[in-house]
Amino acid sequence: MSQTLDGVGVTPLSGLGTVRWYRPGDHPDPEDVDAADPETERERFDEARATAREELEAERERTAERVGEEEAAVFDAHLQFLDDPQITDGVEDAIDDGAAAEAGVARSFDAAIEQFEGMEGMMAERADDMRDIRDRLLRILSGGERIDLAELPEGTVLLAERLTPSDTAQLDPDACAGFATMTGGRTSHAAIFARSLGIPAVVGVGDALAEIEDGADVAVDAEHDAVIVDPDEETRERVSASREVDVRADRVETADGREVEVAANLGTSAELEGADAQGADGVGLYRTEFLFLDRESPPDEEEQVETYAEALDAFPDGRVVVRTLDVGGDKPVPYLDLPEEENPFLGNRGIRRSLGDDGDLFETQLRALLRAAAEGAGTLSVMFPLVAAVEELDAALERIDEIASDLDDEGVDYAVPELGVMVETPAAALMADEFAARVDFLSIGTNDLAQYVMAAARENDAVAHLHDPRHPPVLRAIDRAVEAAHDNDAWIGMCGEMAGNPELTELLVGLGLDELSMSAVTIPDVKAQIEETDTADAREVADRALAASTKEDVRRIITQES
Repeated sequence: MSQTLDGVGVTPLSGLGTVRWYRPGDHPDPEDVDAADPETERERFDEARATAREELEAERERTAERVGEEEAAVFDAHLQFLDDPQITDGVEDAIDDGAAAEAGVARSFDAAIEQFEGMEGMMAERADDMRDIRDRLLRILSGGERIDLAELPEGTVLLAERLTPSDTAQLDPDACAGFATMTGGRTSHAAIFARSLGIPAVVGVGDALAEIEDGADVAVDAEHDAVIVDPDEETRERVSASREVDVRADRVETADGREVEVAANLGTSAELEGADAQGADGVGLYRTEFLFLDRESPPDEEEQVETYAEALDAFPDGRVVVRTLDVGGDKPVPYLDLPEEENPFLGNRGIRRSLGDDGDLFETQLRALLRAAAEGAGTLSVMFPLVAAVEELDAALERIDEIASDLDDEGVDYAVPELGVMVETPAAALMADEFAARVDFLSIGTNDLAQYVMAAARENDAVAHLHDPRHPPVLRAIDRAVEAAHDNDAWIGMCGEMAGNPELTELLVGLGLDELSMSAVTIPDVKAQIEETDTADAREVADRALAASTKEDVRRIITQES
């Protein structure tokens, strides 16, 4: 008899396979290790750190190639923690007191983990980063072999208490049918990597997951937030069918002939080819942070022109929407003065820094974008992140005018691209009519919009149930933005996680979105769903959802449950 365990689905995908438990950390109890003299133990610790550093640098490079530069940046933080004096001093103090290097590592890192777990937001998420580094050092010190998750047998469903970034980055989407974890939320590193790799994943299942034994048949139904043990034949057929979707290279229309653009969210130029292979019509969110991270100085104008033009050439008949630099206290950039803020998502980031501390970087980036608009084959669109006030948008548009004038005076070939604003705050949703009157398009970032509308931090597992775009307040904010865009003859897209969920495609068509942008792996599913959608029926679903009072009511409307 099948059993269903509820969790948080983080990819709109499902998979079926055989369970294999992942239980890292099989090393001697650090407190039971006999210590040599302090000098020897310090040498052992230093050697372990050097080996860990080599591993992390190699994993960072591999992750940047396979997953993306933005995701790979997590390893930069790991390298920083590896050399954090607060940690290393604690280890050395324990060694001086007679402890073995293993015990020193465990004590110092465990204290830091406990401290981070008592915080909120991104600071709490760093506890998992600390565990990753701690366990890596203990494995190296004990001479233990590393479990190679890249070599899992085909059809494996991986179960674990938690998966670290270095664990998840190893997974092969062709072999791993899915994974489920006891802990974690939608924005954990494991969830982010799963979406980028296209692996079905359900996190936050809880202690009940531990009751599933190795070798069991399990369906990871991330579309419905469930892990199903011993699934029946109907479930097996449904899960298997969900992975059999043909790639549609051409643009798609609804059943009644309305075209909806389906684009890809990209975090590095290395992902362009994969997006095209999945049938992307263009790029709906091109994150430019990868150009600025993991280097000692910012990219110059020429490097940026080349990068943006490459993206435009990859989609000569499509549109590439580039987001200007969005950094803040949550993304380490060595050459910028980024103070650590208590809540970086509500801090000095996005357009705020571009119009302030990072004005020179902003000017260089805008010059490069205007030049690339004239050089590349496709259509360039540029959008500004975290705009919350009309004054910010007006200032950004003024900078565009000034730079265009400068390029004109210099005799440099350029073109002013389509300009737009990200709707990712309640302020932007409420002022969408004013914004849309000034720009060519709006793009809704539902991950942040849901966070801010529901006052639920993306990194806080305790409020993960609130960080869901199906909540009526979030839907009503989206509807307001769509109406404002169309009333002002602007097009409107969505580049948040919500856009890539095929279960929500009919709702989004009904709400009137002109473009949906997502992780490339979900593009075929969403295109298939659009072709099966009738606009009038979709509008009825949207109207009913907008009138609903609870997320559960919205869910029933979408799934057509009675």
